[in-house]
Amino acid sequence: MPQMMRAIEITTPGGPDVLKLTERPMPEPGHGQVVLKVAYAGVNRPDALQRAGAYDPPPGASDLPGLEASGEVVAIGSGVSGLALGDQVCALLPGGGYAEYVATPAAHCLPVPSGLSLKQAACLPETFFTVWSNVFTRGGLKAGERFLVHGGSSGIGTTAIQLANAFGARVFVTAGSDEKCRACLDLGAERAINYKSEDFVAAMRAEGGADLILDMVGGDYIPRNVKALAEDGRLVQIAFLQGPVVELNFALMMVKRLTLTGSTLRPQSDLAKARIAQDLHEAVWPLLEAGKVAPVMDSEFDLADAGAAHARMESSGHIGKIVLKVSG
Repeated sequence: MPQMMRAIEITTPGGPDVLKLTERPMPEPGHGQVVLKVAYAGVNRPDALQRAGAYDPPPGASDLPGLEASGEVVAIGSGVSGLALGDQVCALLPGGGYAEYVATPAAHCLPVPSGLSLKQAACLPETFFTVWSNVFTRGGLKAGERFLVHGGSSGIGTTAIQLANAFGARVFVTAGSDEKCRACLDLGAERAINYKSEDFVAAMRAEGGADLILDMVGGDYIPRNVKALAEDGRLVQIAFLQGPVVELNFALMMVKRLTLTGSTLRPQSDLAKARIAQDLHEAVWPLLEAGKVAPVMDSEFDLADAGAAHARMESSGHIGKIVLKVSG
């Protein structure tokens, strides 16, 4: 293998133009790790937050952006079982995915589902780990419940719609255009609410309220979510695109017996992520291989054009996932 590799680094906190192509030494696998030759890397909101200086990598993680990738196992560290050189996998990464090679815990790797390409597989880890752990494990979504997803046309949203629909929930979404609303309906949403022309609180209360809400918007959506929830409803917060600080009347939470919770994926322990990977392999990978669930693809950019990929994501014009083509 080469001693150096191409990678995209954040030269200074800022906009998409601060992402520059550079050369870095090859990573080496530590105990329990493998090195992947990256074929495709997924582009996600946390990458943009890191680029802007608002989301530091956890201790020990690469300073390079990139939280998911697909590719080939080319090196194996001590203590690894179940993977072999040449295996094609997709992986949740601690960082470093915007590069030709990346090291990651072997337990965070999953086989490329049969019938899916490496390009499609690169879109799976970040969104599927996030949706499974927050909607099903933390949020406890059950068949027949009313589930509201904000940002339904995002990578998280398109994944949440499909998985909730596959497990028998009634899915409602918000999105910012008629085109995005149609895309959500095509994926299995029962109702798509254009938040620019309709109040999602009134829409959900007319349905009896939401049993579970997955929110990445924050800001004034938080008190509105509380109003939109049914009795014994749950709000799961996974991001704050409009900010985390709001004024909230907690009396309504008590009267309606609500649960307000949330999580971030990247800082969780390797063991916690390994358990999510195992759950996905058992419960969700068969759905992917049967064609009942599939990643929604928006666009592809070359590794050197990572800045353009970030600009596309931050324009909010995309539907589904954006990927970087690294090799292959």
